[in-house]
Amino acid sequence: MSTETGAAAGTDAGGTRIHNIGYRSYDGPRLGRAYARRSLFSQSLRGSFGLGRSARSKVLPMLLFGVMCLVAAIIVAVAVTVPNTTDLPMKYTSFAIFLQAVIGLFIAAQAPQSVSRDLRFKSVPLYFSRPIERVDYVMAKFAAMASALFVLTGMPLVILYVGALLGKFDFGHQTKGFGQGLVSVALLSVLFAGLGLVMAALTPRRGFGVAAVVAVLTISYGAVSTVQAIAWETGSSDAVPWLGLFSPITLIDGVQTAFLGASSAFPGGQGPGAGAGVVYLIVVLALVAGSYAVLMRRYRRVGL
Repeated sequence: MSTETGAAAGTDAGGTRIHNIGYRSYDGPRLGRAYARRSLFSQSLRGSFGLGRSARSKVLPMLLFGVMCLVAAIIVAVAVTVPNTTDLPMKYTSFAIFLQAVIGLFIAAQAPQSVSRDLRFKSVPLYFSRPIERVDYVMAKFAAMASALFVLTGMPLVILYVGALLGKFDFGHQTKGFGQGLVSVALLSVLFAGLGLVMAALTPRRGFGVAAVVAVLTISYGAVSTVQAIAWETGSSDAVPWLGLFSPITLIDGVQTAFLGASSAFPGGQGPGAGAGVVYLIVVLALVAGSYAVLMRRYRRVGL
């Protein structure tokens, strides 16, 4: 039976008709892995601030970003209006340490949003089908979260710096402090992004991911600070710098105290010296590298 006869018979028998819907092969440019990686990075970075998502998704990240910038603006206003003031009341390197609760809340809310939904809806294998690969996915998510944190922590420093210059404070001193602050928050952003994504990627349930991130970033800081205060009050001051190795935010505090001329928030202002600072830096770099390795292993299991 010919094709025409078969089609006619099928139409007469069942009232159906086969149409040629015109599928054609794609002849345009193949943009490849690099384009896919950039697109995933851009989408993840925008999503960290709720851009391209519902209005409700924008509320918390934008509110936290506004709080960070508002605190910086208030500091500038105080410094400019108080007579005979020659410097900002807070160092650039101290800003993120004192606002670490806001930063922790941001990463706790946005890290699960970045990775948990892909795990929950099992869309990761679709990413890995082609042309993107596991390393592209992990790198894009890691870079996007670190960039979002850098925007969150770096913009207030820009406000402080611009305000200080408008207040006609010493240009060289302010520029040096601003540069040290940017280095500090860049290191903080990479460390917090890695730890936050690891905690969030361990479970597809967003609530569990939020709790895990809060425990690692915020509760650990409270526990370490309490133990440090006890050690200081009981005369074990030598142990204070070494206890700072057990919390992400105190790790950043130790690194910037040892190498960036920052004032330590440890009890008694007793931060690590240069020797202990090397240990702090090694631990930070090890945690960043370890976070990347854990993410790579995690997505090997949930890939194809």
